[in-house]
Amino acid sequence: MNEKIEKTDAQWRAELNPEQYAVCRCSATERPFTGKYYDHHETGTYLCAACGAELFSSQAKYESGSGWPSYWQPIDANAVSEQEDASHGMRRVEVKCARCDSHLGHVFPDGPRPTGLRYCINSAALGFDAKE
Repeated sequence: MNEKIEKTDAQWRAELNPEQYAVCRCSATERPFTGKYYDHHETGTYLCAACGAELFSSQAKYESGSGWPSYWQPIDANAVSEQEDASHGMRRVEVKCARCDSHLGHVFPDGPRPTGLRYCINSAALGFDAKE
């Protein structure tokens, strides 16, 4: 993993568009079936929209039917961090970029084999690097 990135709120606001800022820095959630990557099928790597860290391979992406891009594992065990999230009257596990602590989405134990996990990620928190 690359060195941890820390910036002021003003720096994040200046670098991210309003939707990215709301999702990445304020833990907002985009509406289902509206994000750029929920129905995306190119081969490549999904990156953190805030810092460019590699997060998920297209090989781990699958159609969950949830309306958000879903992956059964991160590109590397150290690419994301997870923490309990008890907001909105629910108990979930929040997923953040390990490099810059941007909110990405949540992970649920209802995914496919081999992990049984569903990393449900906001498109606004992602970029994409296509494989040539």
